[in-house]
Amino acid sequence: MIDERFIILAVLIDFIGSGGYILDTLKGSTKPNRVTWFLWTLIPAVALAGMIQEGASKTALILAFVFGFIPLLVFIASFINKKSFWKITKFDWICAALSIIGIAAWLVTNDGNLAIIFSIITDTLATLPTLVKGFKAPETESWLVYLNAATASAITLLTLKNWDFASAAFTIYLLVACLILFITIRFQIGKRLVALKINRV
Repeated sequence: MIDERFIILAVLIDFIGSGGYILDTLKGSTKPNRVTWFLWTLIPAVALAGMIQEGASKTALILAFVFGFIPLLVFIASFINKKSFWKITKFDWICAALSIIGIAAWLVTNDGNLAIIFSIITDTLATLPTLVKGFKAPETESWLVYLNAATASAITLLTLKNWDFASAAFTIYLLVACLILFITIRFQIGKRLVALKINRV
């Protein structure tokens, strides 16, 4: 375990990566999926409510807040440059609908741990459109934001004094999700698999 004040470093790392992503969005070189980024704004708020209800660690709460606030900035930036958004498909809308259903389910139960569970499930669904986009068109994404977010998540986990569900679950999920996005985009997994398939034919 490291000192809780390292959360400041985690937040700075996340903001550095996100700042570059926002700038790329404003320039039009990165095209965020608005469905994903809108839901990434909404869902951490649900997780944050559940974490507060269950008495989660202060550092975990800070990370959950930041992971909701930064997507809001990206979502807003996508409207400034008309060329900086990804076309929304039927798949995106299905993922969005399922995410909203998950949030509604939490509102009915009003249970903190269930809020965290539903947040992880719905955030996974919200992530799928951007994961698919990164798989098919990695050039429309910026991998650094996901690497920095994964690093921030890892640092936050190291600051936890108690590894209870409320404090650790959502942060562990964020670490895994961001690593998958980073690897998929940075190493252009989709294009490599297509090239491998073509070479085998």
